[in-house]
Amino acid sequence: MEKGTYASYIEILRHELVPALGCTEPIAIAFASAKARDALGRFPEHLTAHLSGNIIKNVKSVIVPNSGGQRGIEAAATLGCVGGDASLSYEVLRPVTAEHIARTRELVGAGFCDAKYVEGKDNLYIRIEASAGDENASVTVEHEHTNITSIEKNGVEIFKKNSEASAEAIDRSALSVRGIWDFAAGLDVEDVKPMLSRQIELNTAISDEGLKGGYGAEVGKLLMTAEGEKVEGRAAARAAAGSDARMNGCSMPVVINSGSGNQGMTVALPVFEYARTWERGEDQLFRALAFSNLLAVHIKRHIGNLSAFCGAVSAACGAAAGIAYLDSCSYEQICMTITNTLCNVGGIVCDGAKSSCAAKIASAVNAGTLSYRMAKNGKTFCVGDGLVGRDIEETIENVGRMGRDGMKSTDIEILNVMVGN
Repeated sequence: MEKGTYASYIEILRHELVPALGCTEPIAIAFASAKARDALGRFPEHLTAHLSGNIIKNVKSVIVPNSGGQRGIEAAATLGCVGGDASLSYEVLRPVTAEHIARTRELVGAGFCDAKYVEGKDNLYIRIEASAGDENASVTVEHEHTNITSIEKNGVEIFKKNSEASAEAIDRSALSVRGIWDFAAGLDVEDVKPMLSRQIELNTAISDEGLKGGYGAEVGKLLMTAEGEKVEGRAAARAAAGSDARMNGCSMPVVINSGSGNQGMTVALPVFEYARTWERGEDQLFRALAFSNLLAVHIKRHIGNLSAFCGAVSAACGAAAGIAYLDSCSYEQICMTITNTLCNVGGIVCDGAKSSCAAKIASAVNAGTLSYRMAKNGKTFCVGDGLVGRDIEETIENVGRMGRDGMKSTDIEILNVMVGN
């Protein structure tokens, strides 16, 4: 692989695989709120959160991390304002104390924060307005969860980033399945060891916590009890258990992928479970994890960070390909694995972040392991079968078009159902 392309793949991994505390959509609101408080220069008397539909969808039902069990938009914005530290980015709520939690409950109950739906914006759009007396400030986040595009103080814009190029300058266009294959084969594992070791450590820790039980519907614990004697059962249970904990208030951080902790766990934990079971060495594990993470990013970039397409599918597809890589499958077999997964469970819809995400993760991982076994036996879906294209890149593009464009109206109806319209 050409040195420049190799370096860009490393940079993509470095940008994507960062720790986050809890579900990233309430974290993004808390981040913007803390930043708006700082821009105002004093504690606000009132907050207004202007949000895109996908943000509303993903915050409405999920427990805000470090909140003492509080849910929803108002709790996320208020807690970020009361106790958040914006300099910590995705871990903005790490410094929150019991006093901050109690104060947040009081303020939410008193109507401190209003939430408003904004149409015609990017799927990931947050604008927090903070006011006190005659002063006001606002912070706008777009395209990525901590990507600030504008800060205003008393009607004057004091910071602006071009909204057309607002996401950080990480070029993902060089990604391809063949390129990821070549990258994994030629990888110096020392280049990725720190970030992938952190992904294994943090994501395994929250999975362990989820398996102890008491979180949400306990999908992971149930799967481990019922199917844990087989590696495919443990792989699904591991990923689901992490989501059980994360969607239901566990304050432990996870390493994300494509802006999502659920996707970060789904793309990594099954690969690690197979590597541990098959007694694969560190070198092969890190190559497989690099493959799975980059493939998930590649698929998701065609869809967008937030849509009606469940991100567990792209992440589980990455995991299945990583498992195939661990098993020394050929490039052609890995392409079959990707095709089989996407054309099986590509229709799972995202109806927001909540407990059922764990079950969707389990379904997607199970589909991925089935797809890998089919590919091992030379079985795959053929060109013209639904969304299957003439090659793997066309298949990924077809699925991306369906998730990005075809499911727009689905996304709107999901939101209408969720908010009672």
